[in-house]
Amino acid sequence: MASGEATNSGPVAPIGVNHIVLNVRNIEESHQFWTEVVGLRLVGEFRQRPGRPPTPRMWFYSGTGPNGLHHHDLALVENPNLPPPPAEWRMWDMPMAINHIAIAYPSREAWLRQLAYLQEKGVKFDRRIDHGMTHSLYIHDPNGYGVELAYELPREVWEGDIDAALNFAEVRPHEGAEVLVDRTDVPVFGGNSAAIP
Repeated sequence: MASGEATNSGPVAPIGVNHIVLNVRNIEESHQFWTEVVGLRLVGEFRQRPGRPPTPRMWFYSGTGPNGLHHHDLALVENPNLPPPPAEWRMWDMPMAINHIAIAYPSREAWLRQLAYLQEKGVKFDRRIDHGMTHSLYIHDPNGYGVELAYELPREVWEGDIDAALNFAEVRPHEGAEVLVDRTDVPVFGGNSAAIP
């Protein structure tokens, strides 16, 4: 077999998740959340095709990645028949098929600005956690889907022992001014175990 040919011995590893599609009860209400709260940009709407049965409304959203806008990171499909959302969001034991969706911000500074913006808007913060690979704030959308707003810690913090980084969690205050206090002396997993100042 020539070098570089596939061996078909297993699946090809993907480079990541391309996009996610959520069913939502009210597309305007969800649009407001994903644009005015999370900060995604509406990039397109599915158009009805002539001569075909009508389809639900579907809108497409993108963040701004290192190469600019993506064709879409998130799509919303309107389905008014969804059950009502739970009264309170929790990480565990929710009657939802999707636990949460993580949204990445480009830097610690951008993430802290986003948290301050949301606090000023009166958005309810469900939980704040320093993970071993991200620092994260959890909120929820109008349909009850959990939304993690995160910035990623430097690769050298977590790549030495990804499992240990994934299992590390320090709960932080999720109300008041303490929400905006973010530690920079983070533990390093595997290899050099000293904290990064």
